[in-house]
Amino acid sequence: MNVLTRPVRQIRIVLEMIKFEHTVFALPFTLSSALVAAGGLPEWRVTGWILVAVVGARTAAMGFNRIADARFDALNPRTVSRAIPSGLVSVFWASVLVVVSASLMVLAAYELNHLAFSLSPVALAAVLGYSYSKRFTSLSHLWLGLCLGIAPVGAWIAVTGTIGVPSLVLSFGVALWTAGFDIIYALQDADFDRSHGLHSIPAWLGSRKALALSQLSHVVMISMLVVFGLLCKLETIYYLGVACVTGFLIYEHRLVSPNDISRIDTAFFTLNGFVSLGFLAFVVLDVLL
Repeated sequence: MNVLTRPVRQIRIVLEMIKFEHTVFALPFTLSSALVAAGGLPEWRVTGWILVAVVGARTAAMGFNRIADARFDALNPRTVSRAIPSGLVSVFWASVLVVVSASLMVLAAYELNHLAFSLSPVALAAVLGYSYSKRFTSLSHLWLGLCLGIAPVGAWIAVTGTIGVPSLVLSFGVALWTAGFDIIYALQDADFDRSHGLHSIPAWLGSRKALALSQLSHVVMISMLVVFGLLCKLETIYYLGVACVTGFLIYEHRLVSPNDISRIDTAFFTLNGFVSLGFLAFVVLDVLL
């Protein structure tokens, strides 16, 4: 029984370490970009390599982040039980995971087209470099937004071989959406960040102003989704999706206040999962119908 259960347990530990379920944030916007760029379902080969690229890049980024932050994670009561500080995963094996995942991302880019392959080192530098951004800037949330915002542009390149203006607009929207919800998530570590020389908008400006900036980010994000729809000549179904996204974001901000962050997990993961998956569902309906 131990022979069978040990590998399964290790896989579950690694998936928890990289928060694999959070792939739901970037992937739906990536697939939405590919659908619109193709004007329908992309070739299965292209879709497959897009999936490999997204999962590879995100796994490499999260694995590298856990290595880079291991010292701080061991000091923070909220994160001390993570895989590396608790000894469940060694730095060596986490590094192997990063190298393999990054290699898969580059391989996927190579299989897609020349432009994707040429830009893959830039994308990797961005997603890996984020792990050190909190050391020197309170705008690390925007850097994280850039990391997720790369994905829709990458999908557009994968399908068309070019960087389309609509993909840049969608990328900007995804970046602001990500920055907005990451500001909310950072509220719970504001005191820790201040005391350990780390930077974040909540640690810099305080909870009230940080939440105001998060709301502003999401307002602009919605406007970018509208512009994306106009540029791509999408129909009424798409804008119903934008309205649903708006509703989810409004509810997200109602769950968190400067004096109450007890529902931050629901605001961060559950509602943002609805945002991304809901957006994809309406794009699929609009493009295919």
